Amino acid sequence: MRKILAVWATKLAILGSKLLGKNGSSMPGSLALKICPDILTRLSGDIKKDIIAVWGTNGKTTTNNMISTVLEEQGYKVVCNKVGSNMLPGVVTAFISFSSLTGKVKADYACLEMDEAYARIILQYLTPTKIVITNLFRDQMDRYGEIDTTISYIQMALDKAKDAVLILNGDDPLTASLGLKHKNTRYYGITENLGLNLNETREGRYCRVCGNELKYDFYQYGQLGKYHCSKCGFSRPMPQYDGKNITADDYVSFDVCDTHVDLPCKGIYNIYNALAAFSFCDTCGIEKQDIAKGLQKYKGQVGRMEEFTIKGKLVVFNLAKNPASFNQSIGNIINEKRTKDVIIGINDNDPDGNDVSWLWDVDFEKLNNDTITSYTTSGIRSKDMAVRFKYAGIDTDKMTVGGDMRQDILNAVNGSGERVYMVVNYTLLFSTKKILSELEAES
Repeated sequence: MRKILAVWATKLAILGSKLLGKNGSSMPGSLALKICPDILTRLSGDIKKDIIAVWGTNGKTTTNNMISTVLEEQGYKVVCNKVGSNMLPGVVTAFISFSSLTGKVKADYACLEMDEAYARIILQYLTPTKIVITNLFRDQMDRYGEIDTTISYIQMALDKAKDAVLILNGDDPLTASLGLKHKNTRYYGITENLGLNLNETREGRYCRVCGNELKYDFYQYGQLGKYHCSKCGFSRPMPQYDGKNITADDYVSFDVCDTHVDLPCKGIYNIYNALAAFSFCDTCGIEKQDIAKGLQKYKGQVGRMEEFTIKGKLVVFNLAKNPASFNQSIGNIINEKRTKDVIIGINDNDPDGNDVSWLWDVDFEKLNNDTITSYTTSGIRSKDMAVRFKYAGIDTDKMTVGGDMRQDILNAVNGSGERVYMVVNYTLLFSTKKILSELEAES
């Protein structure tokens, strides 16, 4: 009875949240856990095939949803927390959203993005059969601490799923090291040097095995690249899923396992996300050509290089929440040859992290670019962002300290650039998406 009561109450809470214009992805799950604390164990037991956990600092929402898209294109029924609510309540909400009123989950797969620090807690209630880890970067220092703390959380979770198949980004030494002691590990990566030559803050400079400084033949971005330890021999593993013949002019494409993949996405980082999804789906026995077709039908979630047309001008909207993801967004902006107006929105609410000192680890200096006609800072910490711009050497005559996001967007759209690029952190994501959608409808 507690299970059914929890399902009914949660479904009503989800409906109420939607009627109020909210996502309804976390609070309903919290309600269910109060009524029936072991509800996730009960619901997850109905999954027929695999429970997939997707972890990592950046790209886990996109990877998770790419996997779900491919599986759904094959006719499978999939439980998935698609909007990225990745702590225990959000996972519970995803299951109850899919369940019947009697609490039955008729699904083949559960595809679940999980917060790295929270995975060890979620795994007290379910055990994934496959785990995908995208990458590991410093993120929200006041919440996660240093990267070693994040890795320790992940290792605790892995200790609860020793029989799971691990699918790891071999180009990231921090992620790759997690597979050394795991009995069933597969790697994906990009062996060819993409020649990005990004001067970024690097994580994981030291070998996770012996502590010696790693040597690199080249970097792709961040600490991702071809590396080895001259002391103990730890090195980049040869990937079973190796991205080749990569193009990234507007949208990106690549070959893997003699299969060509076209993605309806921008950004080199999305090749890594797609390689992770391809790797997983191949382990499920899906035909490689069918995986490629499924990936081609993927539609990005909120703030993943979303495009809006407002007053005839294209606005590109992206989420970034740490130095690594911001540097990738900056790369997308400066690689755009057209002129553009740029908006950077920064909040410091709890989900964002209250400490914004990480802004000084982002390569905003690269935004000193003749194709950028104006710079607007927005959000709660708009003034902090303006100070960071000033010290990055950006022309203050081109800079506006905003704060009213709707007006900031309209000012940029009315600017002289051919396009507008917007980058915001987490708690600005959904409110800004709502404004963009309204302005597009009004146009």
